[in-house]
Amino acid sequence: MNQLTLTTPALLFSAISLIMLAYTNRFLAYASVVRNLKEKFLQQKDEVLLLQINNLRKRLSLTRSMQIFGISSLLLCVLTMFLVYINQHDIAVWIFGVALLLLILSLGFLIREIQISVDALNHHLTDIENHLSEK
Repeated sequence: MNQLTLTTPALLFSAISLIMLAYTNRFLAYASVVRNLKEKFLQQKDEVLLLQINNLRKRLSLTRSMQIFGISSLLLCVLTMFLVYINQHDIAVWIFGVALLLLILSLGFLIREIQISVDALNHHLTDIENHLSEK
């Protein structure tokens, strides 16, 4: 087996950092949408708004999981580097493997969240098409 060096987990730093930035931007966008939906719902108690709120709740939960697993992966990459630094290579290899698995989970949650987001947008497009066909 090849030796794990300090540069191997360090390579993931930039990738994970960019992913976390994208996750944070998604979260901030959802926060804005939730605030707007709350205002709309307080003005007009609409069933469609409740469905959108439930959809956003699922997406926020997935985004939280994405962030937790992504941050955990980054944390374990740092721990891996420390373990390599103190010559604990066997443990470092296992910890790095777990870090990679956490990153895979984070990206898996991202795929699911994207699917839900696309479904929500398709519902909006269908509503628009239905309104256009009524005219």
